[in-house]
Amino acid sequence: MQENIKVKTKPERCKECGLCVNNCPKQAISFSEEINEQGYRYTIIDHDKCIGCGVCYTVCPDGVYEVLGDN
Repeated sequence: MQENIKVKTKPERCKECGLCVNNCPKQAISFSEEINEQGYRYTIIDHDKCIGCGVCYTVCPDGVYEVLGDN
């Protein structure tokens, strides 16, 4: 819930499994209408809703998410 935490994605790694979408406590993650190089719709984050909790990072089996903080 800190404003200085940001979540960054790597769309090319997403395989559209939906674990992050289904587990995000703030429903801040959805699927893009765009397709990545692997042929999957990748996830996008609504940064206005995202609280930087890291659930997406924890549940993602493909390393799509990176949680960044101010250093």
